[in-house]
Amino acid sequence: MKTLTYEAFLDEVTTLLTEIYDLDDETAIKLVVDAQANDYFVAHDDHEAMRTVEQAKKEAVALYEGKKNRTQTQERQQLRARHKKP
Repeated sequence: MKTLTYEAFLDEVTTLLTEIYDLDDETAIKLVVDAQANDYFVAHDDHEAMRTVEQAKKEAVALYEGKKNRTQTQERQQLRARHKKP
């Protein structure tokens, strides 16, 4: 299985986010940059075997699902806070 450079791998994850989830480029880039800033891709940088197109698809799904779950949690917390009695 062909491996990608670290930069090409991140580009592939970003591209897949736009293709699979119809995100605009800016949103997809932010999702990947934020994940990178939180050390999400450290193992991918260290281990070349993790930088494949198939793994990029898995990471795109994981990043999107994680973002969706965080957003839903925040919305529920805000809703609960609005309905609390003083």
